[in-house]
Amino acid sequence: MLITAIAWQGAWWLRFNLDFPFYNWQLSFYTLPFVLLIQGLVFRRFRLYRGLWRFASLPDLWNIFRACFVGALSITIMLFMWSRLEGIPRSILILYPILLMFFLGGPRLTYRMWKDHSLNLNSSVNRKAVMIVGGGSAADMLVRDMLREGKLQPVAIVDDNPRLFGTEIHGVSVLGNISELPEIAAQKDVHLIIIAIPSATSQQMQNIISICEKTDCSIRTLPSTQDMISGKVSVSELREVLIEDLLGREKVKLDWSAIRNGVQNKRVLITGGGGSIGSELCKQIASLEPAQIVILDHSEYNLYRIEKTFCKLGESAIFLLANICDMMAIEKVMSEYEPDIIFHAAAYKHVPILQRQPYQAIRNNVIGTKNMVDVAGKYGCERFVLISTDKAVNPENMLGASKRIAEMYTEAQLDKYQTKYMTVRFGNVLDSEGSVVPLFREQIKSGGPVTVTHPDITRYFMTIPEACQLIMQASTLGSGGEIFVLDMGEPVKINKLAEQMIRLSGLIPNKDIDIEYTGLRSGEKMYEELFYENENCERTSHKKIFIAKYPDQDNEKIIKKIYKLVDINENVTNEMIELLVSDLVPYKSSTSNNIISFKEVNNQ
Repeated sequence: MLITAIAWQGAWWLRFNLDFPFYNWQLSFYTLPFVLLIQGLVFRRFRLYRGLWRFASLPDLWNIFRACFVGALSITIMLFMWSRLEGIPRSILILYPILLMFFLGGPRLTYRMWKDHSLNLNSSVNRKAVMIVGGGSAADMLVRDMLREGKLQPVAIVDDNPRLFGTEIHGVSVLGNISELPEIAAQKDVHLIIIAIPSATSQQMQNIISICEKTDCSIRTLPSTQDMISGKVSVSELREVLIEDLLGREKVKLDWSAIRNGVQNKRVLITGGGGSIGSELCKQIASLEPAQIVILDHSEYNLYRIEKTFCKLGESAIFLLANICDMMAIEKVMSEYEPDIIFHAAAYKHVPILQRQPYQAIRNNVIGTKNMVDVAGKYGCERFVLISTDKAVNPENMLGASKRIAEMYTEAQLDKYQTKYMTVRFGNVLDSEGSVVPLFREQIKSGGPVTVTHPDITRYFMTIPEACQLIMQASTLGSGGEIFVLDMGEPVKINKLAEQMIRLSGLIPNKDIDIEYTGLRSGEKMYEELFYENENCERTSHKKIFIAKYPDQDNEKIIKKIYKLVDINENVTNEMIELLVSDLVPYKSSTSNNIISFKEVNNQ
């Protein structure tokens, strides 16, 4: 209201060349209460009093403009109706809203600039120089946040769009394209590079990171578009570049309607529901409106952890502590909850441990799977999905052999029950329990060395959410008896993975952090495979899911051999167990490099 009075009187004062008293000066004071009343009502209508000066921006200025224009128009109309504007110069009705806008907007913007350190000439002292990759809306919000927070100093932006060269975002210049980043970083003495391209693909991220690695700067990035649900970017959301960003895997497109129809209003049981794959399956299935989720795990801690997660998500489930090797416990679960679908993710999977204790591999991975397969058929489950591994192909270790036998037993029950039995086979998942990625991360954090078993060892990788989504998709495609194989992309050399993770931590491989080669562990394969040589690879309706067609097996003969394994106990020697296993699954030399890649499959 004070500013309104000053603007109204100022308009008269300017109109009469800053003289006072000016002609008819009493009229300016007589009309002032009238002006304050009308303009006050307009301000209330546009709610100017609610705007925080600290965050004044274009929307606030637009609101001020509208309030001043509507107020001046209303005042003009009312004064015309009151006195036909007699004695009131017309220029005052133009000067008034201009002054009012200036007096309302000026202090707000000045305060905002002061709080953003724009008026402080020493504000950039002791602030870390930052270069931003990308000149889009994410960079715009990021620069504003940095200026407001005052902890980082944006000094340059690079972008491959030539139309942006020479332009500025909040005073920060776009100095060149991304390929010129190392030279610009050296010139501007940059300490931190922020990749502000949330929509960047893995291939684009790889290219950008490879250029950034030519500098000695730390590298940070914003979350991906799909992770930024709120659509807002702030300095607090910056994170380290993760190895997942560089895997070169395109986003999986899923038929969510088919997945939802397959799970909706169904009773679902997930074994190993507290593990890496099992817990992610539980979370994703929970969002598809199942009638009931039963989560079973033999680890008390894992079960506690997934229950805690479900509480945070506001989802409901039944959490059961049970061992799949305990047939009585499994029978009780099945009779009480009668699941329609079983996702069997429970398994031991640590190669060296199972190599030392083959009985435990057989007991959990074979006998436990046999129990679940049998009760699924006995209690009339619609679908049973076995989660398998690439180590089941030409196995050289007890883990792979036990999982291959589990595949064989699952397939052998097709003619016995009405249940649709199917298997989903895939390679390593990032950040799973026992995965090499968290191990490398821990070794880097502790100062090294990073241990790799062999310079030429390779593995397939995919993210846990991606694997679980494809498992659910595959479960909708099966009619029974299929071994689905997920497209893992191209294999990754583990030593290259280690080098990349060291660089992403801002360190130099074999200088800041050493890489040591320890030799292949017992049962460890040099190369992983996803198909047997005599398996035919067939496409499905989903381009990321294939079917491995194995020659027809003698189910009766296989079941008899498996029963011999089932009858063993802990007193049986490791040699006897290996003999029984090798009678079912022949071993193969680890030096073989006869790998069928998905690139070859797609080319065919």
